[in-house]
Amino acid sequence: MKNKFREKICFEYLKNCNFEKKLENFYKKKTILITGGAGAIGSNLAISLSKLVGKRGKIIVLDNLSAIRDEEPWNLPSLENMIFVKGDIRNDKDLKRVFKERPEIIFHLAAFFANQNSVDYPENSASVDVLGQIKLLEYAALTNVERFVYASSGCAIYGSYPKLPLVEDFISMHLTTPYQINKMTGEMYCNFYNHHYGLKTVNCRFFNSYGPGEVPGQYRNVIPNFLFWSRNGQHLPITGDGKETRDFTFCLDLVQGLIRSGFYEKAIGENFNLASGKETSIIKMAKLVKKVTNNNKDFLYKPRRKWDTKPRLLASIKKAEKLIGYKPFFDFEEGFNLTLEWFEVFEDEISKSTDFPPGMSSAVRD
Repeated sequence: MKNKFREKICFEYLKNCNFEKKLENFYKKKTILITGGAGAIGSNLAISLSKLVGKRGKIIVLDNLSAIRDEEPWNLPSLENMIFVKGDIRNDKDLKRVFKERPEIIFHLAAFFANQNSVDYPENSASVDVLGQIKLLEYAALTNVERFVYASSGCAIYGSYPKLPLVEDFISMHLTTPYQINKMTGEMYCNFYNHHYGLKTVNCRFFNSYGPGEVPGQYRNVIPNFLFWSRNGQHLPITGDGKETRDFTFCLDLVQGLIRSGFYEKAIGENFNLASGKETSIIKMAKLVKKVTNNNKDFLYKPRRKWDTKPRLLASIKKAEKLIGYKPFFDFEEGFNLTLEWFEVFEDEISKSTDFPPGMSSAVRD
């Protein structure tokens, strides 16, 4: 019954999107593969698409459950038109299993997440994010998949010290983590398979996602980690002076962008930002976390991590608006409140799956 909470949020959001009839008809009866479908964005996408494809459609989720650190996909509801396969995109046996279902559209969200994790384990990062993606693209090209939508990262691929707002034609090779390098490489491989094999690829550049479904952990994002620490009465670490900004984007706004990317012909062969198009300072976010969790502990200020070279992030979303009609619906506090509600509903599961190993967390590592 708990996952009815997720279904309610996703289905109400779909109504607000007012998708055109052609889009809704396009997805009906489709078979769709989502890699990384048990993560925060992937699970919300899977739930949302389950509604669009209907009873005669099929959602296949391939995930190794590393994002929720569990043996069971508790982050996904049990739906009659959804198949869950626990597996790895690098494993041919797992790929053959999911491609036997003949997916027509692939949303590739699986990744070795994220910056500090890739710094600590660069070989694993390249293995998943480059070699794994190549395998997936090979299977997609061989089986004539209709559309391959790749979850890239605007926070990663634009490099250091870019002009704001970030626009898609800005190119920088000054990348500071293996994760950033691999996300850039992933886009290039999509472009190659589009050009050489005619595979219809789309590169979606995400910005600072947050929302229901993301479990805290050593290598996870700042908002779930801050909520977890603050709910447990801990000091919140600020790496920098707190004036740093991020373009925090609610996960369902990203889901909307992905769904549109899978439909519109104008998206094929393109790359574009999916973001809120607004800046929020880290200190403002941290103060909100402390307020809703009744935490009076002082902030712990730490030096910025060596790879964190972007004091501000703000994306232009004009290209996505023009090509696919993308329009974010949630302002930061609306999305934050739904995230907090999810934390409260799934408190037991989150506590079980959260992992901060002994020693200094990577979140505050110099």
